[in-house]
Amino acid sequence: MPTAEACAVCEARPFSICAPLSTAELAELDRFSTTLHLPAGATFVHEGDPADHCFNITAGSAKIYKLLPDGRRQVIGFLFTGDFLGTATRGPYGISAEAMTPLSLCRFERTSFRAVLSRLPALEHALLDRTADELEAAREQMLLLGRKAARERVASFLLSLSRRAVRLGRVADPVQLPMGRTDIADYLGLTTETVSRVLTQLRTEGMIRLNGTSEVHLTRRAALESLCEGA
Repeated sequence: MPTAEACAVCEARPFSICAPLSTAELAELDRFSTTLHLPAGATFVHEGDPADHCFNITAGSAKIYKLLPDGRRQVIGFLFTGDFLGTATRGPYGISAEAMTPLSLCRFERTSFRAVLSRLPALEHALLDRTADELEAAREQMLLLGRKAARERVASFLLSLSRRAVRLGRVADPVQLPMGRTDIADYLGLTTETVSRVLTQLRTEGMIRLNGTSEVHLTRRAALESLCEGA
């Protein structure tokens, strides 16, 4: 169980649902929290299991995905430091979640977490704001998959990661890619080969500069934004 001192130095606190809580409120929330440290590749939510817990990502990154009846996988999102997972589910988990990097998180027992919301209005408000952000992201993802071509999808993805980094208090450029090309492809509804080809095209056109496979410099951001808009 984390302590108030641990919360005070938590990297995620300024950007998470815990940000508006006082020291006393953090102490109350901590009563229902367990700290987990997981290696890359560890699955901490299994689709179909009872949804007994929710999670606050305190360090690292993860992916969430669904398995289709034919065995294919659809990546439906990526989680980073400060993200929260788990309150929307009423029955079994509808998704699986897997660490992409070494991952630290606070795990809350769902029933206790829901009960404490009524006593901590600042936490409830923060959670509602986070839910609204997730709905907006879902609408953007529907547009991306339904209307945009491959180049527009990849450019939109890079820009969305850049904007998200700013919201988390990090630099907008370079963009960090803790996920692999196959994960990006599954998320964007493309093939791995198409993602790699588009990244190469954007690099050749001078819009981006690749630093290995995990870092992308947005060298012509305005051109990327124009591409996303179909210009």
